Amino acid sequence: MHLADLTATELLAKYRDGSVSPVEVIDDVLARVGALEPQICALYALDPEGARAAALESERRWRDGTAGALDGVPVTVKENIATRGTPVPQGTAATPLIPAAEDAPAAARLRAAGAVIFSKTTMPEYGMLSSGVSTFHHLTRNPWDLSKTAGGSSAGAAAAAAAGYGPIHIGTDIGGSIRLPAGWCGLVGLKPTHGRVAVGNPYPGRAIGPLTRTAPDAALALSVMSGYDPRDHTSFPAAEDSYSVELEGLRVALLLDAGVGLPVDPAVTAAVSATAAVLSKAGALVEPIDPIITREMLDGLDRFWRIRSATDIAALPEERRAKVLPQIREWVSTAGDLSGADVFHGYSQMGAMAAAVGRVFTAYDVILSPVAPITAFPAELAYPTDDPSKPFEHIGFTVPYNMSQHPATTVNAGWSASGLPIGAQLAVPHHQDMRALALAGYLADHQTDSRAWPME
Repeated sequence: MHLADLTATELLAKYRDGSVSPVEVIDDVLARVGALEPQICALYALDPEGARAAALESERRWRDGTAGALDGVPVTVKENIATRGTPVPQGTAATPLIPAAEDAPAAARLRAAGAVIFSKTTMPEYGMLSSGVSTFHHLTRNPWDLSKTAGGSSAGAAAAAAAGYGPIHIGTDIGGSIRLPAGWCGLVGLKPTHGRVAVGNPYPGRAIGPLTRTAPDAALALSVMSGYDPRDHTSFPAAEDSYSVELEGLRVALLLDAGVGLPVDPAVTAAVSATAAVLSKAGALVEPIDPIITREMLDGLDRFWRIRSATDIAALPEERRAKVLPQIREWVSTAGDLSGADVFHGYSQMGAMAAAVGRVFTAYDVILSPVAPITAFPAELAYPTDDPSKPFEHIGFTVPYNMSQHPATTVNAGWSASGLPIGAQLAVPHHQDMRALALAGYLADHQTDSRAWPME
């Protein structure tokens, strides 16, 4: 196995015993990037010189006995998570390229722990797509099948993780933007309890979390990024939950029908049902449940997000507005038809989603579902429906937990007939993020059809 494919926990053990140095590891990661990046296009603002300098400093800290919790571990962060000196284009050519003045809270915590942040990763237009389509970045592709999307909006993070650009990649999630690409790329992707990782510029639904190949690596990244930051009034002190789960008697709600959106592919249903069987065999009490959300809830959310995006885009100068992806401009073009009552009702449906999720957790410990109703769709499409008027038909399983602020993670559950990953989602009560990851780790260890990573 190449050094680039080692997990963060494996790397830290090797740094500790002196058998491998951070410089060797970053060199191997950069060699992997050089070989695969022309096909995958996962990275933005790659900084090999800065990465090697950071790895040398990490090597010194390991020698001096002052290494941090992620010292020398290669990490990427999504381009909308600010890093000092790098512009934050938000996936669109409409954004002026102004260097960020400081690291965002998550990036600052990673750097303080010794992580080698060697690159940012790509995202689609304004993060409003579940694909890699962007007017600023090259089109990001799925390493499992280059004709398919890696998902979005954490497109580059997922592609980089699946391709082996080091072990830890940080994304953002407002409706499924960590979990959807993680599911389509065979990864563990966690949207944490909102406020556990300080965002810096919070707004409803937005969270920051890791995409990794293993649950322990996601837990390690989460532990480093967690905690209060005064730049984010929604953030809170690090939680005390532990990476453990007791399966005997665990009450699992099995949700196979989102109640809205695209029909679920039979292969997805079969893979998630098989995951439920693994939990049942281990002593969990698995019960099917009815859909949690409704068409009214999803359409209300669409109306609110559409008017919010339309307002932002309308504020741009005309020459910049013209650079916005045509599909996004088409989506927001109908916002003027919405009344104030329409928008307020749409906003209220976010609360209705949250309440609906909360009711399920009064009777169950875990909600198990697909991540998405389908496997990865063609890379060139902005939406799986290829219809800007129907942009959210694939997020029925993921978006409720953004509105309710519950943690939810993904784990690979199987494969399509063509070899594409199928993800299962595990949602748990607030502040039980580590428990969700421990459950994902258990399922990964009991996956009967484990496959080699696509480009090893």
